[in-house]
Parts: sequence; structure tokens; C-alpha cells
Amino acid sequence: MSDVVPPLVHPHQVLEGLAGNPALPPAFVRRLFGHRGGLRGVAQRADLADDVIAEIIALDDHWLTHSLALNRSLPRAFRMRLAEHPDPAIRTAVVVGADGAPRELFERLIGDGEPQVREHLAQSDHVPPDLRARLATDPEATVRATLARWWTQAPEPVRRRLLTDAEDAVRAKACATYYARLPHPVPPADLLPALLADPVTRAGAVRHCALDADTARRLAGDPDEEVREEVAGHPDLPPPLRDLLAEDPVPQVALRVFARQDTPGSTRAAIHARILSEAPPADWLTDGSVPDDDVLERQLMSEMARLQLRTLRLPWVTADPLPYVDSPYACFRASAAMSDDLPAPVVARLLHDEESSVRTAMALHARDLVDSATAERIDRGYRPAKKTTWRPADDFPLPVDVLRRLAADPDPRMRELAPRDPDLPVVLVRRLAADPDARVRGAIARCPRTPAGVLARLLADPSEAVASAAARHPGLSREHMRQLLALAEQRPGRTEASPRCRVPSRRGGSPSGG
Repeated sequence: MSDVVPPLVHPHQVLEGLAGNPALPPAFVRRLFGHRGGLRGVAQRADLADDVIAEIIALDDHWLTHSLALNRSLPRAFRMRLAEHPDPAIRTAVVVGADGAPRELFERLIGDGEPQVREHLAQSDHVPPDLRARLATDPEATVRATLARWWTQAPEPVRRRLLTDAEDAVRAKACATYYARLPHPVPPADLLPALLADPVTRAGAVRHCALDADTARRLAGDPDEEVREEVAGHPDLPPPLRDLLAEDPVPQVALRVFARQDTPGSTRAAIHARILSEAPPADWLTDGSVPDDDVLERQLMSEMARLQLRTLRLPWVTADPLPYVDSPYACFRASAAMSDDLPAPVVARLLHDEESSVRTAMALHARDLVDSATAERIDRGYRPAKKTTWRPADDFPLPVDVLRRLAADPDPRMRELAPRDPDLPVVLVRRLAADPDARVRGAIARCPRTPAGVLARLLADPSEAVASAAARHPGLSREHMRQLLALAEQRPGRTEASPRCRVPSRRGGSPSGG
């Protein structure tokens, strides 16, 4: 195969991939600085020498400097230097990348004049508690609200101050139904009456209150649907109000009734049928129609309720699973499958359940009973309720003979697994590198056994992701790297101002079963 890199379809993405290649020689790293097109990956490398870091800062390119500030391997002296940078976006990035940074850095930034910097300090669990507590009295309400949402285990004096803040937005984040961190805080008991009386904290306070009949009746008729939703799930809810909320026009309220242990079977069945019947068709966002705002809102709520129904897991079912292993509701069967104490015949039945979520939940809780054939079957039929990169084969690695067979499988999802074979023959590597499905080619671009010549061909792949992965591969030859660097030096840099990039959120995703 030729040593010449073919014409690139996505040159910028390829160069960005090369910038993050762990095998890129140090002498080549500096050459990427000349490409002023936003090669942020080069500034996020963990192997940057001090003189290279100093040169990046001296270049004064926003993209490079911003990425450098996010680099968690940045030496302390340079992090402190960037904390004084005149651009607040750079100082904010310093906060985001400051995991394990010394106290001195946070002392310097805690009084930063830019609220965005202080907001990210409010999110960070790495800020010393005494410094972070100062943000509870920050002059900007957005900073205090961010602190209330993220610092769920703040000392009680801090939580009290936030729960009684003069600004509605701060109190709402301090007493909410959702926080950015677990575990969720419990408000001090003496504040609960005021929190329940306050419209902006009422929904968050409901679950922490004991409900008498009059309070339950009043809250069940609250105009705020979030309040009614919390009441619908409260253990003190009287049966007549439970039945009333089962007919609430907001599907999320009815769904909370569906999830109650004391809900009658007929009521549960009616709610289940309603949620499925009200969900919009699969193509509702792409069918060309433009619904008005009210219709669109109802469709969104109904679609969200359908998704919530699929992902619902009920601890009271898991605690007593046997009555529910044959439930007509997949979420009940999946909840039962999460038990570790099911009899072997029940486990076998749930491993063959018609619903992917049930099969997957059972496999994850009966690992010793999952052989390679079962693992392959469950992965082949895996249908997650929401987008995720996780798949059952990640937890149940398939043997080499199966992986090799899958290289010729009709389903591209299964062919994508073939490169996990540590001894995948080169002939199969080459065949899969020409696969019509980009996911399969991408798996080959990340496969440790992929030859340099194949990687060179994938650099010109029509898929951005595949081409970038090939450039990032440590097996890429030095000659191919040199050719890509020459391309970077030939391409003109962008003349327009680099747009200010958004600082990455600290909130991460987690794999969801499906």
C-alpha cells in the first residue's frame, strides 16, 4: 500500500485527531502551532514540556490558550499564570481544569470580578469548603443559585442561608426536585412550613413534609404541575386524592400515581394505556408539520412521559420481585430483574424477556448465568431507551471465536464488535476497513492491530469521526504524520476571529440500561 496520504475529505478533523495522537513525537507537536485553525487537542496533551506550554501562551491564540487552561496535567506555575489571564473565558477554563489544584489558586479566583468564573467555582467540589461557603453571600444571584444547585452537602449554615435567600431563583435552586449532585439535601425541619408556603420552593419541600388531609387536598389542586407531581408520589397521600391525581391532565403527574405501590391494578392499567396512546408518533419531529406552541408542549410532555415509563425502576418491586416477574409492564419486570435473589428458572425466563431492558437488567444481575450465546443474543437485541455509548458487550466480552464470526455478520452493529478480537487477522482488518458502515470503519480506526497503511487510507474516510480516529491512532506511521504536518503548514489559518468556545459542563452522563 502506498506511503502517500490520499486527499483528505475532512482535513481539519484529521489534524485535530493528529494533535491528540499519543505517539506524536515532541518535535512534531510544536509544528502544529502554526496551524491557526483551532487545533485545541494539541494544548490538551498530557506530555507538553514547559517550553512548549510557554510558547502556547505566548502565541496568544484564544482556542489554544483556552484548551491549555482546561488541561488537567498543566503544571501549577502555568495554571496560576493563566488564573491572571485578562480573558474571563480563560480564567473560567482554569477553574474547570483545576481538579486537585492548590488552595492558592482558588483563593486567587474566589473574588474574580467575572460572575461566570465564580459560578464555575460554585460547581467545583475541589474548592476548599471555607472558600466555597463565601459564595453563599456572593452579590450575584446566579452565583448563589449555582451554589445551591451543585453543593448539595454544604454545611447547614450555608444551606439555611440559601434556602432563605431574598432572590426567588436562589431559593428555588436550594429547595428543588432535582439537583446536580447526589445525595439530595434535606431541608432543616424548622424551615419546612415556610418552604411549603413559598411558591418557588413548594414542589421541592413536599417530599420532606408529613401531609395531613387538608394540606394534601390543597396541594393536590396546586396550579403548579410540579407540586402535583410531588404530591402524587407522597406516601401520605389519601386514596381519594390518589385517584384524583391519576386523571391529572399532565402525564408526569399520572405517572407518579402509576409508580405507587398502593395504586389499584385497574388504575395502573388505565394510566399505562393513556401514556402509550398519547405519545406522539415516531416521526413527529421530522414529519414536516409545525404544531402550535400548546400542541408542541403537550407532545413533548407525552413523549417525555413515555420515555420515563420505559426507564422507571421501582425499589419496592425489586425488594419483593416474585409477584411482578410476569407483570404486563416492562418497567416492573425490569425492576424485578434487578433483584439478586431470584430463582434460577425465573432468571432464565427474564433473560429471554421480549423487552430489551428486562433482558439487560437481568443479565447485569445474574452475571454467572450469562454464557457467550446469551451475551451475544442480548447484545444483538439491545435497544436502549435513550442514547448511550454503552452496550451489553462492554460488560460481557465475547470470546474470540464469536468476534471473528461477527466480522461477517449482516448487522453492522455486530460487525462493529469484531475489532475487539486482540488477534484479529489482518485480512479481516482490511475488509472491515472498507465496510459500508462508518461505525465499523471507526472501530477499525481504533483497533490496536490496524496496520499503518490501512490507517492512512482511513485518513481520507468520508466520515469525520473515522478520519479523526485514524489520525489519533498511535500506530500511524511517522511518515504519514509528517505528511499531515506538511498539510497543516500549507493550509492558511483562519483570518476571522475565533469564536469564544463554551466551557464544558461538569455534569457527566452515565450509561443507561435498555
